[in-house]
Amino acid sequence: MTKEQLARRIWGSPTRPFTLAEVVADGIVHVVGLVAAIALGSIILAFAISETAPREAPALAIYIASLLAVLSVSLAYNLSPISSLKGWLARFDQAAIFLFIAGTYTPFLAILGGSPTTIALGAFVWGASIVGIALKLIVPERFGRLAIMLYLAIGWSGVAVFQSLASTLPPATFWLLLAGGVVYSAGIVFHLWEKLKFQNVLWHVFVVVGAVLHLVAILDCMVISRL
Repeated sequence: MTKEQLARRIWGSPTRPFTLAEVVADGIVHVVGLVAAIALGSIILAFAISETAPREAPALAIYIASLLAVLSVSLAYNLSPISSLKGWLARFDQAAIFLFIAGTYTPFLAILGGSPTTIALGAFVWGASIVGIALKLIVPERFGRLAIMLYLAIGWSGVAVFQSLASTLPPATFWLLLAGGVVYSAGIVFHLWEKLKFQNVLWHVFVVVGAVLHLVAILDCMVISRL
């Protein structure tokens, strides 16, 4: 059985085998993302716990843990050779995206406090994400690209508190948050453009850039603006 035939039989395998250059480049992008997440995440948590945001520290820990989880699982999945293990890693890779979206919302909702709208948004984000995680883990082959619509719906549900975010967050934080969302969304074009060489690398470049923009946004509002 050829690699292409094996890939077609295993759910979650890419539609075409990636070249060595694509795999190496993808690994580098993931490592850069993990290094940035560990470095900036450590700085944010250290300052938040000790000085600037002790109340929001648990929410920050959830966010940083979800970021490290999504990058680590994605790295394992994308570097794994085509096998039954890759099929299982694909489930966790796509489920981790839901966890990461909910994790990203958590510190910003903590900043906004316990208004009815904020509580409702938090319940929606985590509830929808848990449903998405369950579907991806249990019946991933029946979910398909509808997951992308759910990713976008959850990710942009924050428009419900747009005015609150704009008035509560420092201006730099707000625009970094918005820019990160736009970058994530734009990257989906490359995620879907499967015939393009290095499309997987480009998709993950957009993910890492979006993640760094949001990390800097968190650094700005949780640390820099409170010193």
